[in-house]
Amino acid sequence: MENASQLDSLPKAVPLTTEQRALVTATVPVLLEHGSEITRLFYATLLGENPELKNTFNLAKQQQGKQADALARAVLAYAQNIDDPTPLLPVVERIAHKHASLHILPQQYAIVGKYLLEAITQVVGADVFSGALYDAWGAAYWQLAHIFIGREAQLYGGALWHGWKPFTVRDRVQETEDVASFYLVSGDESVLPAFKPGQYISVRVWVEQLGFYQTRQYSLSDAPSSDHLRISVKREGGLMPGHPGWISNLLHNTLQIGSTLELSPPFGEFFLDPSSSTPIVLLAAGIGCTPLMSMLETSLRTSERPVHWVQVVRDGAHHPFKAQLAALRQAHSTKLTSTVFYSNPRADDGGFDFTGRMDLDKAVLPLEPDAEFFVCGTDGFMFDIVRALKAKGVAKDKVHAEVFGAGASPEL
Repeated sequence: MENASQLDSLPKAVPLTTEQRALVTATVPVLLEHGSEITRLFYATLLGENPELKNTFNLAKQQQGKQADALARAVLAYAQNIDDPTPLLPVVERIAHKHASLHILPQQYAIVGKYLLEAITQVVGADVFSGALYDAWGAAYWQLAHIFIGREAQLYGGALWHGWKPFTVRDRVQETEDVASFYLVSGDESVLPAFKPGQYISVRVWVEQLGFYQTRQYSLSDAPSSDHLRISVKREGGLMPGHPGWISNLLHNTLQIGSTLELSPPFGEFFLDPSSSTPIVLLAAGIGCTPLMSMLETSLRTSERPVHWVQVVRDGAHHPFKAQLAALRQAHSTKLTSTVFYSNPRADDGGFDFTGRMDLDKAVLPLEPDAEFFVCGTDGFMFDIVRALKAKGVAKDKVHAEVFGAGASPEL
C-alpha cells in the first residue's frame, strides 16, 4: 500500500508524441559532447542537497566518476533509442535488479528526475533547454522511470525477504592471501529460501569515518542452503575512506565470528537454470569466480549436465577455492572437467594447466549449439572472452556475462 500511495503522487507515464521523440533524438549530439558534464553536475547537486542519499550511493565510484559516466552512457543510449527502447531492456533489467538490492523506492525517482532535468538545463542553457524540449525530456524521463518502478515492484514482490535483514557471521574462512569467505546466518535463525545460483546480495555497513552507510554487492559463492549464505570478499588495495577498496578492507578487518551486518535479498539477472540439462562452460578471472562457484556447486548437486570450468588467476597464492575445486573434480570426474591458467606462477606452484592469460584455444570447450557460457571477471577479460567466443561461432544468446560495478556491458 505504501508503494501504491507513492505512485499516486508521481507524474504518470504518457506516451511521447512524434514531435517529442524527435526533440529527444535531436539532443543526441549535445549528450555526446556534454553527457559526463551533465551527470557529474547532477550527482554533485543531488548529493549536496540530499545528503541522506549518500547512504545509497557508492562513494568510491562517485569519486572516480564511474557512476556519472555510466549514467551518461545510459541517458545517451535512451535518447538514441527513444523510438524503440526494446534494445535497452537487458540493461534495464540489470539496473532494476541493482536498484532492488539497494531498496530504491518510487518517490526517489521524483528526486532524481528533478535534479537530472536541472543539470541538463544548467549545462545546455535555460534559453535552449526549455519549453517543448524540456517537456519532451520530462515525458521521456517519466516513461523510463515507470518502466523501472514497475519492474522493481515485481522484483520486490518475489524477493525472499523485504528491506535490510540482519545476519550474523557464523564462520570465516581465509581462502587465499586476499580472499575471505564469510558464512552468514539469519539473525532470527529463520530458514533461508533458495536463491538462484549466480545472484548477489547487497551488504550495508555503517562507516563511522564517513558518517553514513555504504553498500556493496557481493555474489553468493556457494550453492543455495537453507541455513546460511556465503560471500567471498577480495581485499582490494585502498585504506582511505572513499577509495575503491575501503569497504572490502573494512569487512576483512572487522568481520569476525559473531559479527553482524545487514543484507538485502538476493537479486541479479545473471544466474543458472538448474533444471536445464545443456552443457555449461564457466569462465572466470580472479574474484569473478564467486558467482560461478555457486553455479558449479548447484549443477553438480542437482543434475548430470556436463560442466567445464575455465579459470585464470595470478598464482597459487591467489587461487580461490583451489582445494574445493580439486575435491569436486575427484568426486564428479564423469561430468566436471577444468582448465586452469596461472598468469604469473611461482616456482613452487602446481595444480594448474597453462601459464599466461586465458586462451580458449588451449581449453577444450564443448561447442555444441545448445552449450551455455557464463563469463565473469574484469571488464577487459569479459570483453576479450566474449569476442573470442563469438569468433568460435558461439551464438549471442548462449553467452551470459556478469558486470561487476558500473562498467559497460560486454558487446555480445
